[in-house]
Amino acid sequence: MASHIHVVLTQDLANVGKGGELVKVRPGFARNYLVPRGLAIGATEGNIKRIEHQKKVAEAKAQKVLAEAKTLAEKLSQVKLTVTRQVGEGDKLYGSVTHRDIEEALSQAGFVVDRRRILSEPLKALGTHEVQIRLAPTVTATIKVDVTAKA
Repeated sequence: MASHIHVVLTQDLANVGKGGELVKVRPGFARNYLVPRGLAIGATEGNIKRIEHQKKVAEAKAQKVLAEAKTLAEKLSQVKLTVTRQVGEGDKLYGSVTHRDIEEALSQAGFVVDRRRILSEPLKALGTHEVQIRLAPTVTATIKVDVTAKA
């Protein structure tokens, strides 16, 4: 009986390997744990080619998303938003400018950005603030948000 067999992982597994890798594991581990849970498939020539193709397609898609995020980041870096809020004595805001307010202002300016990607605390003071937006894991854009008093 073989002491180790080769399998192709379909997902990343700690202490075993990354998805798409050809790894050498014990037969019982593969037969009783990896294969039944869909974490690995047998290392046949067809399966290896299929996984390699899926990796290439995913990599091409990731590159496309990254390029789109970079172009959007360049466009967003030129944007300056103005949000008006009511103020009380001493120019103190009633409430704050939240991610939702920034998302609405961006959509009025023609940009579609999910509010969960905005990386700032709610703005609680008048003035110009820099707000970071994460467009991709490695791409962030900085926009200027000007909070003004409602007349």
